Amino acid sequence: MEQFDIPIFKKIYELYRNFYSFRNSVPKQDRYTLWQKCENILLDSLENILLASQMSKKEKLPVLEKASLQLNLFRIFTRLAKEVKALDNKKYVSLQKNTDEVGRMLGGWIKSTRSE
Repeated sequence: MEQFDIPIFKKIYELYRNFYSFRNSVPKQDRYTLWQKCENILLDSLENILLASQMSKKEKLPVLEKASLQLNLFRIFTRLAKEVKALDNKKYVSLQKNTDEVGRMLGGWIKSTRSE
């Protein structure tokens, strides 16, 4: 399927797989609250990136901006997960590195969409 061939979709898909692989190491008390919130936000971001890739240029910008906001919320909540010890430092750094890469790609896409 060629619509899944866009680099940012592959990158956020990879971010989700990485995030998901840490699930069993998260304390049960956090798994259904903070962790679930992070997961939902990340899935929504993935969905919005995929939606934007299928939209016309003028419809795309608000969806991309929403995905960007969601990615920033994901950053904040994963930092919070690290601070409350639901996520260890090594896993946090791994997620942040991937999140930053998705963020740069998304920022570039938003910038190019605005200038079209």
